[in-house]
Amino acid sequence: MSSLKAFRSSFLDFIADPFYVSELESVRYIPDGLLVLEDGKIKEIGTYDSLQHKYKEISITAYPGMLIMPGFIDTHVHFPQLEMIASYGEQLLTWLNKYTFPTEGKFKDKTYAQKVAAIFLDELLKNGTTTALVFATVHPESVDAFFEEANRRHLRTIAGKVMMDRNAPDFLTDTAETSYQETKALIQKWHKKDRLLYAVTPRFAITSTNEQLQIAGRLLQEFPDVYLHTHISENVDEVAFVKQLFPESQGYLDVYDRAGLVGDRSVFAHGVHLTDAEFHRLSQANAAIAFCPTSNLFLGSGLFRIETAKSKDYPVKVGLGTDVGGGTSVSLLQTANEAYKIAQLRQQKLSPFQTLFLATLGGAKALNLEAKIGNFNPGKEADFVVLDPRATPLMAFRNSDATPTSLEELAERIFTLVIMGDDRAIHATYIMGGLVMGNG
Repeated sequence: MSSLKAFRSSFLDFIADPFYVSELESVRYIPDGLLVLEDGKIKEIGTYDSLQHKYKEISITAYPGMLIMPGFIDTHVHFPQLEMIASYGEQLLTWLNKYTFPTEGKFKDKTYAQKVAAIFLDELLKNGTTTALVFATVHPESVDAFFEEANRRHLRTIAGKVMMDRNAPDFLTDTAETSYQETKALIQKWHKKDRLLYAVTPRFAITSTNEQLQIAGRLLQEFPDVYLHTHISENVDEVAFVKQLFPESQGYLDVYDRAGLVGDRSVFAHGVHLTDAEFHRLSQANAAIAFCPTSNLFLGSGLFRIETAKSKDYPVKVGLGTDVGGGTSVSLLQTANEAYKIAQLRQQKLSPFQTLFLATLGGAKALNLEAKIGNFNPGKEADFVVLDPRATPLMAFRNSDATPTSLEELAERIFTLVIMGDDRAIHATYIMGGLVMGNG
């Protein structure tokens, strides 16, 4: 027997990409709407006046003065690095050796990994993030711990065991063969179990031999519906080191391409120093970039060329990544805030709608999940977030209590949410139509 639920509030989602079409064509905004769910999925959305008569027998949960959006999607984050967030003073390669690798060594202990995974996932939900593409560590125990906690919360998440067979401490390295065997076993155990999905996860070219990268490509051939998740062109010294390690390659992306790792289910984190030719190749392959602004600023990596990635000539799928612990917040509102500033520093403009598109439907497209999540189209999974534009005294002072009635008014309202918002602006988070954090 199906169960119906209904929610009344203002609603905002995206039905097309605002980088390529007008706001009128891409933004769906309903100032006084009704969202109807059936068995954890979207049944219908429309104006309250047009739908209330059909559902007058259903109890309605109302959120006056709030804004309901699809749940936020984090396209790149490291759950084991949560405990080393805000580690001082280094750029990427030194930071990895000084802080990251010693921290990740703890995750061979599954009990410890489970404890951190639980804290991490609860932090995501507190911040309105309902789906994430996640790095574990080299230890299979870390993957088991993460997926067990994610499954307990009924989350749609993607994760994988890190593959590293060189240029890392002995306690964090595997081999090409062990990484193949362990990854294959984890795919068979977790991929498509309930809402869970698997990503083959070589850390980056520096920590994998060519043999291991070829093994990763073999896994993608054997399991064509899993993901590839790695880093690329984050830091100038990293790019130079990759050139030394792979002198036969035509560039960083070509290292992955030669191993069969560049496809439509591949997500490459950062891409700060990609060439125009590499952007073109990513577009051709329908691969995605996770734009990680707080991390790129914190580690001094550089300013991502969002305008090149979203060009009309060779568009690339782009989502936002918090990249904790190089990133400084698990909040995608704060991440969108820094994305706007990076665009400003590049003499570009990111509109309020474009930033929130990257955090919702843009992220879903980057993860090839737009058929399941990302907006309020009927049939999609009902993961959503209730935002309070007046969550703090200053936000309340900045924003009137009147509901925006036009796209211009809405743009101003959501821009204040992006620039001033954080976990305090998340009034409630719902997973498959069930309240998991905040106030019902």
